[in-house]
Parts: sequence; C-alpha cells; structure tokens
Amino acid sequence: MKITLAAAFILLLAFSTKPMLGGSADAKPEPVLSGSKMLRAGHSYYIIPVPQPPSGGLQLASSRRKCPLDVITVQEDPSLPSSFVPVNSKDGMIRVSTDLNIVFNTDTDTGCPQSNVWKVDDYDNSTGQWSLTTGGVVGNPGPQTVRNWFKIEKYEDGYKLLYCPSVCRNCNNVPCKDIGTYIDSSGYEHLVLSDMPYKIQFL
Repeated sequence: MKITLAAAFILLLAFSTKPMLGGSADAKPEPVLSGSKMLRAGHSYYIIPVPQPPSGGLQLASSRRKCPLDVITVQEDPSLPSSFVPVNSKDGMIRVSTDLNIVFNTDTDTGCPQSNVWKVDDYDNSTGQWSLTTGGVVGNPGPQTVRNWFKIEKYEDGYKLLYCPSVCRNCNNVPCKDIGTYIDSSGYEHLVLSDMPYKIQFL
C-alpha cells in the first residue's frame, strides 16, 4: 500500500509530539519507601538501622552537655519516631536527593528549651567531629538555616542520610558528607558527618 507524502508527514508529526518513554526532564526524584509504602510528609516513622535489630534506633541524649540534646543511636531503648518536612511544602511525598528537615516527634518533656528539629552542630575540636544535635527550625531555607537541611539517598539494600544542602547556593564552607556514627569516650554513639554511611530503613 502506497503512502502519500502528505500522509507520511502527518504520521511523523504525530509520533514526534508523543512524550518519549522514560519520563521528561523535569521528572521528580523517586519516593522514599517504608517497605512498599511511600513516605509522606509530616507522618511519623522510625529510623532503624539495617539489618533491623530486635530493638533500638535513634534517640535524644544529653551526652556532651545538658542542652541542646544530641542525636544518638541506641540498642536497648526504643527508637523515637521522626517526621520529615521537604523543602517544597506542596509535595506531600518524601523523595530521595531532596532537601528536607527531620524532626523527632515526642511528647516527653526533654528539659531543654530547644526544638527537636535536627541540625549539624559546630565543629568539635576535641573529637574532630560535626555531630548532629537539635535546636533547628523547620523551613525558611537560606544561609541562617543551612545546617538544618538533610537528604535521604538510596544505599545498597537500604537508605542513608546525607548532609549536602542545596537550599543555599551562595553559602561557603558547607561540607557535603554522609551521616555516619562516632562513639565518644563515654560510650555514646553519635550521628556525625562521616565518610562511612549509617545504613537505615524506615518503619
């Protein structure tokens, strides 16, 4: 069957206007999963190491001073629930490679006036570590809040946390590091900026 030049042109035009397979250039990053379910902004989840222990996870502790409290790992005590707030408040999903705030959700009086929002503390010359502590704020991206922003990335058969904020392009001397652990002289295992990621999952 012969195809006229006009018909061929119409077919070519039709195919060229269809989207290419694999998504568009502005496709959103994939959602973070808890099992087979997508993490939702503002919902509570437990951050648990991989492989999953019988108990434990992440907690608050006055390990270096009374206040603010630091983010530590625990093995015997139950993990505190956390919620995630993405930089794009209109996106109800938590996605990989996306700036977000992390908040411990607890009704227990910590005895500290600071918030339970995670942030990177000042560099500790005595330990050589950048520890994760609390007292951050939610939202308001910029130079004043650059230490409050984290990302979740795929890592092997789980996930990892990353401090590499992209909310402030003009901020200087901002490290870009995985979140790992460091055991201090008192036996507390802190979350810190590290070259060795702390592999996690969400429950």
